[in-house]
Amino acid sequence: MSRSESSQKRVAVVLSGCGHLDGSEIHEAVLTLLAFDRAGAKVQCAAPDKPQHRVVDHVTHKPTGESRNVLHEAARIARGAIVPLSRIRAADFDAVFLPGGFGAATNLSTVASDGAKATVDPELTRVLREFRAAGKPIGAVCIAPAVVIAALREGEVTIGDDAGTAAAIGAMGGTHVACPVTEVHVDRARRIVTAPAYMYGDARISNVAAGIDKAVTATLELTEPRPVGKPLELT
Repeated sequence: MSRSESSQKRVAVVLSGCGHLDGSEIHEAVLTLLAFDRAGAKVQCAAPDKPQHRVVDHVTHKPTGESRNVLHEAARIARGAIVPLSRIRAADFDAVFLPGGFGAATNLSTVASDGAKATVDPELTRVLREFRAAGKPIGAVCIAPAVVIAALREGEVTIGDDAGTAAAIGAMGGTHVACPVTEVHVDRARRIVTAPAYMYGDARISNVAAGIDKAVTATLELTEPRPVGKPLELT
């Protein structure tokens, strides 16, 4: 392994299917992968190997009644370079990052149906808690920050300015910080980076890209060693 390869940051990107109505938001997922690649990071995509909550026709916006697999659908975005979420270990990566999309709220969690009482996929809960315990950064955009709070039950995040989701985040033990689409919120104490992305439904893709670029940059900055005398702040 070359010196450059040994210093290359490794990031696990967790997908939830393919398509904003029932899986990962494709713009957010691709913009995330592009930003990490431009930053020189090595990405491993992962997804739960299980049936989707539901399948939605993206023309009619209605459920189709089909059965599809989250991992197999997410592989469309990852160009097949994907592994089951069960294979992800915090020890093997420098950071973890979750794009949004309704799949994050239905396939990765029950945020869409249960709000503040949401549960999170057991493998994703394990992954997020492993990264949190190791002091390694967690990035999330769109609705995915609510999933992070549902798993960790702590942290400062943003999902833009949606009052209902913000209230659910507060009820789950988190703190919501309002944020415009082009900006990010960084919880340095817990090493959580979040951005609103398409939580602003009328957002332009260029503005979503600006926010995701900043989220990726902030996530990678948090992978750098902390200065001597600056221990990880845990709650």
